[in-house]
Amino acid sequence: MRTLCSSTLIGEFFVIGFAGLVAMKQPDLSTGTVWTVCGVAMFLSVALCGMVGRPGGVALGWALQIALIASGVFVPMMFFMGAVFALLWWTSVHFGRKVDEAKARFAAQAQQPDTA
Repeated sequence: MRTLCSSTLIGEFFVIGFAGLVAMKQPDLSTGTVWTVCGVAMFLSVALCGMVGRPGGVALGWALQIALIASGVFVPMMFFMGAVFALLWWTSVHFGRKVDEAKARFAAQAQQPDTA
């Protein structure tokens, strides 16, 4: 699960950075505010890569997905991009868990002695 979720989070890192560049063009947003918010979100996306396997890591990932969608208020394209990454996050979590279960099952089978 870590690999799939981390890949999604690294993709979000870049999307957040590009959204910051677009948000700088908004006349009612200051550059400092834009880069403070984007910098924190970018840091969280990278930090979450190491927290995915820990308790609460997936929930924090969902919080980041919600924030990404909500950023569409300032950069309308982020409604779409946030939804795409939320779908990618769900896919990464869902199929990542299935892969982890399959790996554990194969590892358990490999530990059993052959009685044939």
